[in-house]
Amino acid sequence: MRYAEGPTVEATVHVAAPPAQVWPLVRDIQFVADTSEELQEAHWLPAPEGPAEGEAPAVGHRFRGRNSHPQGGEWETVSTVVECDEERRFSWAVMDTENPTATWLFTLTPVEGGTELRQWVRMGPGPSNLNKVIEKMPDKEERIVAHRCREWQQSIERTLAGIKERAES
Repeated sequence: MRYAEGPTVEATVHVAAPPAQVWPLVRDIQFVADTSEELQEAHWLPAPEGPAEGEAPAVGHRFRGRNSHPQGGEWETVSTVVECDEERRFSWAVMDTENPTATWLFTLTPVEGGTELRQWVRMGPGPSNLNKVIEKMPDKEERIVAHRCREWQQSIERTLAGIKERAES
């Protein structure tokens, strides 16, 4: 799999709680950061770019994330909410909404006994720090992309487990 192909990663978990109980955790970007090894913190930008005091996030709202990776160092990103369908879908594009470095998505589906919670991410199509690594070792692109996908898979599984635990407690 090559970066330009827009590889995706996803996982799903059953949460023994209704979507109304899961939704606040999904859209709580700091809680999502708390479950991640890479995303160290996330904060909504002040209005008008982010939600006003006490306001729920909506399409167009932006947040800043601070990231850390053993090989990639530290960096910040700004993400924009591109979907916010209450208790159903919450998605953001990283950096440029027209050409994001990644797009992240949560979907909540009501099922018997709770919620099927899915998290999905697509790499690219916009350039990211990963492109710099690939440019240095183009013959290893597929291995580099596969490694990054495995890291994202672990991150998604950790985030879903954290949301499940909090929603069910």
